[in-house]
Amino acid sequence: MMSSENRSDFSASCSSISEEARAKINLALHVTGQRPDGYHLLDMLVTFADHGDRLDFMQSPTDEFALSGRFGETLAGDGGTNLVLKARDLLREAIGPLAFPVRIHLEKNLPVASGIGGGSADAAATLRGLMRLWGTSLPEEALAALALKLGADVPMCLASRPLIARGIGEKIEPVPDLPALPMVLANPLKGVSTPEVFRRLATKNNPTLRLAPSLRGTADWLAAIGAARNDLEPPARELVPEIAVISAMLQAHGALLTRMSGSGATCFGIFATMAAAEDAAAALHDERSDWYFQATETVSGGA
Repeated sequence: MMSSENRSDFSASCSSISEEARAKINLALHVTGQRPDGYHLLDMLVTFADHGDRLDFMQSPTDEFALSGRFGETLAGDGGTNLVLKARDLLREAIGPLAFPVRIHLEKNLPVASGIGGGSADAAATLRGLMRLWGTSLPEEALAALALKLGADVPMCLASRPLIARGIGEKIEPVPDLPALPMVLANPLKGVSTPEVFRRLATKNNPTLRLAPSLRGTADWLAAIGAARNDLEPPARELVPEIAVISAMLQAHGALLTRMSGSGATCFGIFATMAAAEDAAAALHDERSDWYFQATETVSGGA
């Protein structure tokens, strides 16, 4: 028989809601221009990994926020700047009295400020999770506008499915034919300044992203991704030489294609099989245990 304490714990666990905040991978990122307000215009081919952060939501007498995970301490003490709290407050403002106090627990498994959308994915997961917990929803356009207030990557992370994003990231088109890709994420755990990366861009009016309308199978997609670019990688390599080192390490362990994601410093290597990715991640970790290596598989467009 359960004790009253155990019954309480069981009841609490049953009333909690969980959301995965998948890592966002820029398979390609073309800088195609710059608006008068300073925002850069981008064409991006984006997918999402099985690996990411995890958020748990539960009704509470007062608002609470807890952190754990390998990179949780990195976010400790950031006060009201955390995108999870900003997402909670914006959504509460939008839906009103239904938004009772909540306890949010963030398990931070992704490196912070690393070019794989960790904070944006956390914000998007917060919107999804709290709408479920609060038993409400927003019209699609209102939710998209709220997400964009939190950051240009948040609308993409709300979808968490393969897509092409244009403009500053708000023009989203699903890519249902993109297959799942075995992958290793790699980061030297050295920060790179996104504003400085953009400042060092040699040109900001580069060719747009163009994909053939009938890509079939992984081989076609690998060729298409290989023909694309990340225009932010050359200036990021100037700032953080370890990006070139970590890319070479992925290639040496059998990656079919390597590239930096976003503004860095995370790189990805695409492998032939998940077993090959897992073997590579283990070997890379043995070589540099102070760096971040994670085998994962991306979600398919038809998932």
